[in-house]
Amino acid sequence: MPKNQSSELRKAYLLNKYVLITPRRASRPKDIREQTIIKRTGDCPFCPKNIDPKNIVDEIKKDGKWQIVSIKNIFPAVSLDNDKAYGTQEVIIEDRDHIKEMADLNETEIENVLRMYARRTLALSANKKLNYILCFKNQGSKAGASIVHAHSQIFATNILPPDIRDESMLAKAYRVEHKSCPYCDLIKKELKQTRKIFEDKFIAAFAPYASEYHYEAWIFTKRHLDNITKLNDSEFQSFAKCLKIILTKLQALDLSFNFFLHQIISDHNQHFYLKIQPRDSVWAGIELGSGLVINSMAPEEAAEYYRTINHKS
Repeated sequence: MPKNQSSELRKAYLLNKYVLITPRRASRPKDIREQTIIKRTGDCPFCPKNIDPKNIVDEIKKDGKWQIVSIKNIFPAVSLDNDKAYGTQEVIIEDRDHIKEMADLNETEIENVLRMYARRTLALSANKKLNYILCFKNQGSKAGASIVHAHSQIFATNILPPDIRDESMLAKAYRVEHKSCPYCDLIKKELKQTRKIFEDKFIAAFAPYASEYHYEAWIFTKRHLDNITKLNDSEFQSFAKCLKIILTKLQALDLSFNFFLHQIISDHNQHFYLKIQPRDSVWAGIELGSGLVINSMAPEEAAEYYRTINHKS
């Protein structure tokens, strides 16, 4: 979609959500510049010297020291001893180095972060009271990060959030009608479009048709898997390679972002994927008042940006 093309109303693949893709609005005047970088104002609680060994839940070691560690969230919103807000939260510290961002990690290091997500997902799935596991990352102040040191989080609870439940129900309805997985069909369709970002034998990535955020990207396994614990070695490697490409490009733009891995324990027919949602755009009166999202970055243009990367591991 050229930048000067007229606006276009697009519907999300499954959910009843609509987005106005408005390329012309990208050039509208602004006199406000928002910062996306967080500066440390105190001693970092995620640096190795400040980690209490009693809070360590799991770790991946290198040269006798942890390279990636999962620790208990000491300020949880949910807990296993509270039936009114049942669940658990962990923090995944992605590297010992305080300065590095996830984009600075090499592909093997990113792969190990993904493997830690899988290890913790498998462990938490053993609790039969939990039904939803969210692995997520907030990077940058506009994405809600409060600590600079590279980290992500795991949130697990017994309830299914409304948007996740709705998407699951619509996916089930699609399978009944079409006798196929909506996401398997979607991958085949999108890889033929200019929204394609990356493809190899194992992984597919594209900018979604009705992107709600500038430079939004989704990464799928081509094989139909219901959660991250089912990935094989080749899939982990390809997923890390694709994620590295996308994060490097976002780093070049200095963008805050969130990413998510939604996993429903009781739904063995879901299709595993990761959503990356950069946060340079601001939802204002129209979005908050009407629920209709305006996006001035066409996904076709975002995908072209991602595809032009000169990738270095």
